[in-house]
Amino acid sequence: MTEQLPNGYSPRLYNQDLGPLPQKWNWYNIFAFWMSDVHSVGGYVFAASLFALGLASWQVLIALLGGICIVQLIANLVARPSQQAAVPYPVICRLAFGVFGANIPAVIRGLIAVAWYGIQTYLASSALIIVVLRFFPSMAVYAEPHFAGLSYLGWFGFLSLWLVQALVFWAGMESIRRFIDWAGPVVYGVMFMLAGWIVWQAGWSNISFTLAEKSLSGWEAFGQVIVAMALVVSYFSGPTLNFGDFSRYCRSMSDVRRGNFWGLPVNFLAFSLVTVVIVSGTLPVFGEMLHDPIATVARIDNSVAVLLGAFAFVTATIGINIVANFVSPAFDFANVAPSKISWRAGGMIAAVASIFITPWNLFNNPEVIHYTLDVLAAFIGPLFGILLVDFYLIKKQQIDVDALFDDSPSGRYYYNGGVNWTAVKALVPATLMGVAITFTPVLQPMANFAWFTGCFLGGVLFFMLARREQAQRPVALATAG
Repeated sequence: MTEQLPNGYSPRLYNQDLGPLPQKWNWYNIFAFWMSDVHSVGGYVFAASLFALGLASWQVLIALLGGICIVQLIANLVARPSQQAAVPYPVICRLAFGVFGANIPAVIRGLIAVAWYGIQTYLASSALIIVVLRFFPSMAVYAEPHFAGLSYLGWFGFLSLWLVQALVFWAGMESIRRFIDWAGPVVYGVMFMLAGWIVWQAGWSNISFTLAEKSLSGWEAFGQVIVAMALVVSYFSGPTLNFGDFSRYCRSMSDVRRGNFWGLPVNFLAFSLVTVVIVSGTLPVFGEMLHDPIATVARIDNSVAVLLGAFAFVTATIGINIVANFVSPAFDFANVAPSKISWRAGGMIAAVASIFITPWNLFNNPEVIHYTLDVLAAFIGPLFGILLVDFYLIKKQQIDVDALFDDSPSGRYYYNGGVNWTAVKALVPATLMGVAITFTPVLQPMANFAWFTGCFLGGVLFFMLARREQAQRPVALATAG
């Protein structure tokens, strides 16, 4: 990479992808980002699962609204520093962790994205295979596992989608913006058509807004409402953490807040309700309740409808995969060695790694996937706490953008050898608490609240340690800003 470095910027910290960029996005682009994130097979199954908790429909709606409003608040808070400085998530992490210490939160988020990228691609490819077998049943002979736990047909589906996603990503951020701008609405269109067909077939009287086989009341119901809210926050915690990768392109914070409002509470509630109508209607129409939208579409006795539905949901999964699990590691891995790894190279590292983790084996072993993802998620909550406390309470929303790319010992964010050990000291015990919750049976009831626990512990520990250091070194810290 031979690009011209701005004056005072270090090649160890800067490349064109990581530096400040023109801000042209408007509120609709942010709205479309959240549509791509919500409108997926995973989002569909997740929304349906909340309605199966045993709560009344109004209780579920309260839980959904409460949880998604918390996500909206967090997204607004996370968005501000990146929008203010026009830089992505890993660069903003330099504020709290130091110019080199930022690689810790960057790599953590990158690894989470790699795991989910592989799983989402596998799920979308499985959906594709269902449709292929519907039209070409003779190909079932190629659907038996043959190599590395996956069938020849499975490999074909996985690598085909892998390639499509890679091509969209390789075309650049502007192409990704254009892709997500139409992907979310397309899925909505198909969802409404599917819901209309289901209601027409089943009759409105057979549609129930409660999918549970049991009902709860009193304090038990209240407890499940709180759990559902926590699950909503946890579900969106990954893409929310690196939301700065997208808000950096936005013209203003008012555009970000407007996009977040329409994309989160409004969009998520609408999508959840349409999902429930479809899932509920599958029981009278097909004789069993189907929670997988692709399986629902595959049952329709109309080839055009099947193809349209499959296209929409595969497109949706590609959308969420690119915004949540491709763009993020692209910036994260580029941040490790900016002079050697471009944004495109960082993304391809993640994409290739997602093949080698054989996500189908991961996904088919619930225990392994549970512990893998829960351990990685244990890091997410503390990172939120540390980054937000640092920006809003310690730095008072002040950013020296040039200092983010300065690796000299006198640099404002150089701290001690390029690492702010205060942030690391706060991250380690808060993360260990999350891991303890995951692996200790007696603490299992807290598992649904691991994000909140981690966020609170990480933030409080960091605030206390930072204030103590300020008291010990008032002069040094005052001059450092």
